Amino acid sequence: MSNEGQDTESESILPIDEHEEIVSEGGKKVRRRGVYLLPNLFTLAALFAGFYAVIAGMSGNFNEAGWAILVAAVCDGLDGRIARLTGTQSAFGAEFDSLSDMVSFGVAPALIMFSWGFAPLGQVGWAASFIYMSCAALRLARYNVQLGTVDKRFFLGLQSPMAAGLVAGVPWVGFRYGVEVTPLVAYLCAILTIFTGLLMISNYKYFSFKELNFKGTVPYMVFVFTIVLLVLIAQSPHEVLVLTCVIYAASGPASWLYRTRFKNAKKEKEERMDQKEQEESGAAE
Repeated sequence: MSNEGQDTESESILPIDEHEEIVSEGGKKVRRRGVYLLPNLFTLAALFAGFYAVIAGMSGNFNEAGWAILVAAVCDGLDGRIARLTGTQSAFGAEFDSLSDMVSFGVAPALIMFSWGFAPLGQVGWAASFIYMSCAALRLARYNVQLGTVDKRFFLGLQSPMAAGLVAGVPWVGFRYGVEVTPLVAYLCAILTIFTGLLMISNYKYFSFKELNFKGTVPYMVFVFTIVLLVLIAQSPHEVLVLTCVIYAASGPASWLYRTRFKNAKKEKEERMDQKEQEESGAAE
């Protein structure tokens, strides 16, 4: 049987087109068939972890749901870095990563929080979850549009894995300590969920850590601090990881306030100097 006959037979059994991309290689546009396996495997693992987090959260197992979100965040951080290190970046990988992030860090945290803390709220609960999920979608869409045009040192708006860690981390810790979900707790969780969603679509700048050079040298104390941090995570992973998300989420508004006050103070200082110069020049005349 000829190759053409084999292709026709395979298409009739499983009618799935081969993926093709037009990429630039050596200044020329070429057509590439297939997808890169290694980075997309990590993206698939993140997607699976996010899906499992939804299943675990809806089943009431919030401990496993929290761990699944953490696994998804780790895999999400590795897929892009592996793609850059191995030169296997592709448009397919970028789109697949965004869809995976929407499930793992948009849908999953919203449903986990809804299942754990929004029962007393009724429509307010699902509205808060929907607002967070919508903000995650808007944040990912804006990130894809601005990719390659913004400063790589910073994220514009809170990145979705950290937002997911903050929202899903509350049920994770609450379930661990057996926190009773009272109406007050439910309303506080709703406020936190909505505020976290708004942080994702805000213009606050967050350090991206993309400029860190793991091949270079670092001060000795940085390595010691890393060891201490790993020990703390091993001792109390729930509390330390959620606290890390809280600190990172607060760093955006805090840095904005600092820059605003610094600019205002600098402007006031310049105005006082200009006024002083004008007074001195007037006195001299």
